[in-house]
Formats: sequence, structure tokens, C-alpha cells
Amino acid sequence: MNQELIRIIENIARDKNIDKESIFQDLESAMVSAARKHFGVQHNTEVEVSVHIDRTTGDIRAFKDEVEIDIRQLGRIPAQTAKQVMIQKIKADERDSIFAEYVQRKGEIVNGIAGRFEGGTLVVNLENRVEAIMPKSEQITGASHHPGERVRAMILDVRESASQIKIILSRTHPDFIRKLFDQEVPEVAEGIIEIKSLSREAGYRTKIAVDTIDDKVDPVGACVGVRGSRIRNIVDELGGEKIDIVRWSDSSQVLIANALMPAKVSEIAICFELGRATVVVTEDQLSLAIGKHGQNVRLAARLTGWDIDILTPNEYNREVDRLAGCLKGVEGLDENFVDKLLALGIISVLDLEEVGMDPLIEELDVPEAQAGGIIKAAEEAAKKAAAEDSATQAKSLLQEEQKKE
Repeated sequence: MNQELIRIIENIARDKNIDKESIFQDLESAMVSAARKHFGVQHNTEVEVSVHIDRTTGDIRAFKDEVEIDIRQLGRIPAQTAKQVMIQKIKADERDSIFAEYVQRKGEIVNGIAGRFEGGTLVVNLENRVEAIMPKSEQITGASHHPGERVRAMILDVRESASQIKIILSRTHPDFIRKLFDQEVPEVAEGIIEIKSLSREAGYRTKIAVDTIDDKVDPVGACVGVRGSRIRNIVDELGGEKIDIVRWSDSSQVLIANALMPAKVSEIAICFELGRATVVVTEDQLSLAIGKHGQNVRLAARLTGWDIDILTPNEYNREVDRLAGCLKGVEGLDENFVDKLLALGIISVLDLEEVGMDPLIEELDVPEAQAGGIIKAAEEAAKKAAAEDSATQAKSLLQEEQKKE
């Protein structure tokens, strides 16, 4: 009996997470290669060489053309051949095992230890001595990782190449936030609370819209936790990234108003034809609604799926006045026609020019000839408005330059 061989195979299988049967087969194949080299019949298919290892006892039996041979008498060079073949096959089996395991874990959060940097790419050591990489694009801006530091990231992709398996990690992907909420908020993991939409600018700010299937559960409060305990854990993991949690609504107007928080919205006009929402906010809410470098409105637009324009009441009234003024010259329009356009979310001559004739004909039953006149008037008014806005902008720039002097 060769119990030492059995123990070695079991240890290799356990350490490298390889099926024992694969190792037995690899060892048999390596011994066949060694025997063929010993007898000088590597490429001679007419000579049959076989090796069998008893899976229970570890006893090895080898045959050449059905005549049993002593595998231990082959010599040093064939043994070296067997060793090289065995190493190659075990490495291949290990790669296959790693690929099979981690391809099923795509989207999971894993813990690792930061290793070294290779041209901006961070190498992370996972369990069982498996290495993963986090490209610079998947690292949170401003965050730094030091060798030996614990790293928590999501498995973004697993790729197989000829020589290695590439496990790609990410801390910037929006789904990383989803998985963190799964771990920190039991109601999300159980499906009681659902993250309906998420938009993120990694390292800066994330907006999340949540809903619940249980009316007794406050989805926003549950995600925040008692005294902010749950959300604080996530924010700390992300290095201080701001997270806005808002309640989901099937009403686009309510959802847009929620998404623009902390700004308070005065009025919302939605144009389904353009996929655009015009939001009116007071002067003191304007900077909040837009956010630093336009971040708040940009994330709200991604969260809701609507293009969002932010206007003050004065800007809104000016656009509506332009719209009403350009329609005065069109015959046959009643005085309520502007209100009908506003109900469609068309609040400016630019909107009217962009939507074209079809909505006027189909939604408002405007005759085709009259619709053509309306659009023509809008096009002329849009050109005039563009010229006026350019002149106003140039005047403002000139005044600023004069102040500097």
C-alpha cells in the first residue's frame, strides 16, 4: 500500500481546491509521458503505455503493450519529465478551479489584503493565495490603499487567459453600493425593502431610491438605521462618500421632487415627448437643486431617468411669455392654447421647436396646416431668443471684465 501518495494527493486537493480525481488522472498522465520518454516512443501511437493508480491503496501499476513494467526503474530523466508534466497539469487544474469558483461569485463582495501596486493597478490577495486586481478606474477617487490593509470590494469580472485567471475587483461600480446595503440592512437582504434605482459618482455622492412591500416599514428610516448607524457604516466603508436615500414613487413628478432633495421644488412640468422635466425652484433653493458642479441635478437625472432642467420662477415666466408671444401671430389659436402646451410639458419655444408637429396633431387635435404654422413661428422665435441670450451673456461678460479693471 502507498498511503503516503494518497495523503500527498489529498493535501494538494485541499490546499489548491482541486478535485482529487483530477490529480490522480494528472499523475497517471505524467507517468505515461515519463514511460514513453524512457522507451523512446513519445510519438509512436502504435506502442500502448498505460498507468493506473489505485484510488484506495495508492498502488501504481504500469503497462507497455499489456506487459507490466516497474515504474520505479525508469530513471532520473523520465522522473524529471513526469515532475514537469505534473506541475503544468496541477497549475492548469488550479486555474480551472479558481475560474469555476470565482465566475460564480461575480457580483459578490469579497475581503482581501492590499498587496502591491503595478502601474496604478492594486493587486489584492484573496483567500487561498488567490490574487485579484483592482484597476485604477475601479478605485475610489482620493482613496489610498497601503500594503497589508484590509480591502473590501466587489468581484466585477473574471477573465480566463492562456496563462492566468484575472479576477477584477471594483469599489466604484453602483452595484457595490447595493451589495453593501444587502450586508448592512437586513430588510434589503430579505427583500422587504427594494433599491429601485441608484446613481453614483464614486467618491463624491450617491443617490438611492428605495421602496417597500410592507407598509409598516419605513424604507428610508430602515436604511438609515437608529441614529444613522447603518448608513454610517456604509459611508465609512466608502471613505466619507455622501449617500442620499429617497423614497421611490411611481409618479414621475413625486420621484423627481424626492430625487432633488435636499432642495425644495416649487413646480414640475414633464414633457413625455422629450423625456424632459422642467423643475422650478426659488432663488434660495437654486444652488441646492443644482449642487456642487451640477452634481445634485445630474445624479437626480440618472436616478429618475429624466433629463432635468432647473429654472427659477423668473426664468420660467420668461420662457412662458416668449412661448405665448410667438403664438400670437398664428391664426385660429384660442387663448387657452398656451395652457394646453404647458400641460404637455412644453414651456419654451425651444421645446416646441424640438417636439415638432406630431404631438400637436395627435394630442391637441391641431390641423396639420396650423401645426406647421405653429412650429414655424417657434423656430423663428427660437432664433431670436438665442440671439438675445447671446447678447445678454456678452454684456454680462463685459461688465465682469470692467469690474476686474
